[in-house]
Amino acid sequence: MNFINKLNAAWTANDSLLCVGLDPDMAKLPAQFQQDPNGIFNFCKEIIDATADLACSFKPQIAYFAALSAERQLEEICAYVRQHYPHIPLILDSKRGDIGATARQYAREAYDRYGADAVTVSPYMGSDSVEPYMEWADRGVIVLCRTSNAGGSDLQFLNVDGKPLYQHVARLVAEKWNANGQCALVVGATFPEELAQVRAIVGDMPLLVPGVGAQGGDVAATVKSGRSANGTGMMINSSRAILYAAPQAGEDFAMAARRVAQETRDAINAHRAG
Repeated sequence: MNFINKLNAAWTANDSLLCVGLDPDMAKLPAQFQQDPNGIFNFCKEIIDATADLACSFKPQIAYFAALSAERQLEEICAYVRQHYPHIPLILDSKRGDIGATARQYAREAYDRYGADAVTVSPYMGSDSVEPYMEWADRGVIVLCRTSNAGGSDLQFLNVDGKPLYQHVARLVAEKWNANGQCALVVGATFPEELAQVRAIVGDMPLLVPGVGAQGGDVAATVKSGRSANGTGMMINSSRAILYAAPQAGEDFAMAARRVAQETRDAINAHRAG
């Protein structure tokens, strides 16, 4: 089953457009994990188990692991998802962008080392920096388009032939790069009007949508702007708000994460129809 098929199946099986981001910050982990040599793995494992029936995808951010020399634990986390939740797409968030020969090594890292179903990449260096990822025809290639950070406007909103640059990226990916039907785009929830513009350009192409939760993106506006014709089409990511949910009385961190994930999933679903 390729990435797009797996994603479609997960949207249906879990009735969810929620992507759970795995960004383990050692300073924010519960105390029992901070002195544990495998604490990052054990923390993420409990988050995964607590939210797996509420998510359409999991998205580990590689920088949070690499900065702590925890790539081995990331390998174990990816293996755990593949073994226990093989029906849920695994997205490696690495935002790679380099010349073709180097890009091929990054693709091997994502797809062979970590076994990811999809990887995030930068389009800045053009088609030959993205093509190596396409050689794995069953995997997803998720291209940065209109990112959720304020500084994204420095380049993404530049006027090019009368259109902002992010729209050129959306059209390029939809019309030229997506020959195998394996592409998706990153478009932030913090810019719902631009999200709607991208959806109009790319049709039903999947969108990875960061920016709800801790970044403050509005769920209703995000779903209205980004949903596809059948009410799916998005992986709406929440990381910190779920990972570090403030526990209510009697809750442990995993129960708190599940509560916030369910609240987020249900809030998204309330706006999917019509």
